Amino acid sequence: MALFLFLVIVAIVLGLIGWVVHGLGYLLIIGAVVLVVDIVFGLVRLARRPRRRRIR
Repeated sequence: MALFLFLVIVAIVLGLIGWVVHGLGYLLIIGAVVLVVDIVFGLVRLARRPRRRRIR
């Protein structure tokens, strides 16, 4: 969970820097790619989680 939040923060910071500073548009693209990869990673991890746990 901490890795997910860290990657979201990194994506937002890179996106803001790429948007504000002219000539660094590639940082905006990198931030968007990191955000998309992070969301896909989170969905895959959520899908792998078992739905039911056995009662002992």
